[in-house]
Amino acid sequence: MKRRDSLLRELQSSPRTFDVVVVGGGITGAGIAREAAGSGLKTLLVEQRDFAWGTSSRSSKMVHGGLRYLGSGQYRLTRDAVTERQRLMDEAPGLIEPLRFIMPHFQRQFPGPRLFQILLRVYDWISRTHSRQLLTPGEAMQWVPGLNTEKLTGASGFTDAVTDDARLVQRVITEARQDGAWCLNYVKAVKVLRAEGQVSGLELQAEDYAEAFIVNTPLIINATGVWADRLQQPDSDEKPMTIRPLRGSHLVLPWHKLPVSCSVSLFHPDDKRPVFAFPWAGTTVLGTTDLDHKESLDKEPRIAVEEVDYLLRISKRLFPRAAISRSDVLSTWAGVRPVVTADHSTAGPKAPSKESREHEFREDKGLISIAGGKLTTFRLIAREALTRGLGGEERLRQESGPVFRPTPRLLRPANISHQNWQRLVGFYGSDLCAVLQAGPTAAVSDDAASGSVPGELLWAEVIWACKHEDVRHLDDLMLRRTRLGLIAPEGGKALLPLVKQYCQSTLNWDDEQWRAEELRYLALWSEAYSLPGHPEPTHAV
Repeated sequence: MKRRDSLLRELQSSPRTFDVVVVGGGITGAGIAREAAGSGLKTLLVEQRDFAWGTSSRSSKMVHGGLRYLGSGQYRLTRDAVTERQRLMDEAPGLIEPLRFIMPHFQRQFPGPRLFQILLRVYDWISRTHSRQLLTPGEAMQWVPGLNTEKLTGASGFTDAVTDDARLVQRVITEARQDGAWCLNYVKAVKVLRAEGQVSGLELQAEDYAEAFIVNTPLIINATGVWADRLQQPDSDEKPMTIRPLRGSHLVLPWHKLPVSCSVSLFHPDDKRPVFAFPWAGTTVLGTTDLDHKESLDKEPRIAVEEVDYLLRISKRLFPRAAISRSDVLSTWAGVRPVVTADHSTAGPKAPSKESREHEFREDKGLISIAGGKLTTFRLIAREALTRGLGGEERLRQESGPVFRPTPRLLRPANISHQNWQRLVGFYGSDLCAVLQAGPTAAVSDDAASGSVPGELLWAEVIWACKHEDVRHLDDLMLRRTRLGLIAPEGGKALLPLVKQYCQSTLNWDDEQWRAEELRYLALWSEAYSLPGHPEPTHAV
């Protein structure tokens, strides 16, 4: 597969023609590129920042059927999601992994065990599984040591799934590229071009090129999430989508401080919406919030003080003996959901958690815009977008076509655990052999300089990302290709000398550029991935 710089030179040399151009490099855009290229369509995907930079690296990591959506009557959304959840787990074990969920029940607290078990019975029936379980208080404590026992009457258990959302995007993009898609990050869509009202092309601007350039296409699919209205024509006859940006924020804690092996959920007493504590990448994550995001969409979203307090209150309610405080927080992340809302001019806006998560389309003479939807159902959304844009399914591959190619059988190296091998197979698929050959297979956490870095990330993975996964900035590597910026203390600041040692020559950055990237990354981490009020760095390490 050609590298990004080579593809950009080809695009700038003369206008190229594509069957479809996808704008937006999150999970929806990646899924569209995968289905389009897999169907033999000449496909270009462009992302104005980094792949998965927006919501698709900042979600709650859940690949679930949406039990709460079933509770609010969104049956179709739940049915589609549980079907896709099972499909993804079957196709990519290690990337999409089953996770046990435990909902404690306390006296006189909604929902009670009887009502919740009825909901789980319907959930199991839809998914054609039997995962529900009613636990006694003693059994609940075995699943969740340290759980608050005051007025505890029992718990309900069921199974959903969890993933690394940014890695999921990368894996889907890799599959699209293997079928011929051109996928470029840091390329912005500037203007939709039209001939007699019909889409004819797109003007693009790459971050590292002074001049804009044009590609020809009869079909543009706008999968930019909360930015979807920016490509829409204000004077179009089509009714515009009204996007309500809703922020969801999370706290990342050391696993030893809150050691959970399953996802523990409770309805928050403030607004009666579910909040989770769940294991992820060797840490414990506490989230999420749900409130209107009123800041500029061009700035990195960040957690607010009131959201920190909101999450700490529920941690105290669930795990009083853990005594979680701000000083325990390793990092934070905040994502903005592109929720399509109705006109509430008379009744007033709904509470954020009451808004539908169903996706919607807007069609405008060759421009298909999408907003809303769930991580779990990205494949279905992708196929629907292409069906609308192409005028039917005739040009699409069979619906049964897999998202992920099977991974070739490889012998597990003796120094890699069975659990980590499963993760590697899921993360890299058919690239795994090449990944292991890219560098040392020692774990980053084994290095003395890494401090208390959890997880089993290999240095080979870090080097592979720099060689083959379009790392343009240090935050691409630290926050999305790997999660070192989220799971290591202070955003992995103590690790940066080692990262430089392994990666500087591969990235072809001189010392001046490396220092500039370190300063940029540490300032960004301080601004958007730490607790509010964290001091900004004054120099690189």
